[in-house]
This record gives sequence, C-alpha cells and structure tokens, in this order.
Amino acid sequence: MFTFVSGNLALDFAGTVKARSTTFEDALTTPAALADWIAAANLLDDPPPADAGTLARAVRLREAAYRSALAAARGHAFDDADRRTLNEFAVAAPPSISLGTGGAVVRSGDADAALAAVARSAIELLGGGALVKECGRTVCTRLYVDTSRGGSRRWCDMTLCGNRAKSAAFRARHGGP
Repeated sequence: MFTFVSGNLALDFAGTVKARSTTFEDALTTPAALADWIAAANLLDDPPPADAGTLARAVRLREAAYRSALAAARGHAFDDADRRTLNEFAVAAPPSISLGTGGAVVRSGDADAALAAVARSAIELLGGGALVKECGRTVCTRLYVDTSRGGSRRWCDMTLCGNRAKSAAFRARHGGP
C-alpha cells in the first residue's frame, strides 16, 4: 500500500499523495491509514492510536515537508510558514528505542513522536545539502534524494516510474499501442 523509494523518511511521507498535479491520490484519508503508515515506516512497532486531529496535524506536516522539498528541488527559498511548521513538529520527542530481549530493537511512542521523526528527517535533508529531485515521469509528483554518481538519476524508482517511462518511449518510437 505504501512505497518507500525516496531515500528519505519525510519524502516518503510526502509521497503518500500520488499524482498531485492530476488526480491527487491521497493514501492518508483516515486516522487508521496514518497509523498504518507509521507502522510501515518502522517508526513504531505498534500502530499508534490516531484521531482526526492527529491526521490533520500529520497532513499539515506532510504538505509543509513536500513544499519545502519541492522548493529545494527547484532551487527556491523555503516558505517561512513551512519552515516554522517543520521546526514546530521537530521539537517533540522522537520515538524511543530500546534493546529488547533477544537483541531486537523496540520502537515505542505515540503518533506525535512519529511525526517528530518525520519533521527531523525533513530538516536534516533540507539543511544538509542533499540533491532533491522531482521524478521525471510527468504523471508522478514524487520527490527523491538523488545519490547517483553525477546526480543523473531521473526517476523516483526504476521499477515504478523508470520502466513505465522507458516502455512508453519505446512504444512511441516503434509505433506500439
């Protein structure tokens, strides 16, 4: 249900909306979906209780992270309100970790702790000089960290968008359907 291909937790969180410029497919439409994403992202071992207020705060953080990363990708300055939102969420304590019996890492906390981890991830990404790019597939609006040699990566994920774009180009060149 959720994909984690962006190379950064905050960008993967922003990627819970697909096709922002066309159909705007939001995967976080319920508090339960937010709890599921937190668990899928391995932020907490057990999905935390979430309500409509928690979901609204999460969406506010997600959109601030997306707009800030998009500004970075396009070489623009960050919006001050988005910067304040990221900072606001980052001050909460992140999930706690401990070493459980048998050597397993145990992650615990509430939804606000998970959102703090997302905000911190965004801040470290945006303040760290990473190369953030937009997917080259026109219908995809996912942002990702380009760690390729020479910054030449074009798609958020080769198996998702890269293959589709290459197949479409091949069909266009060879007169396929």
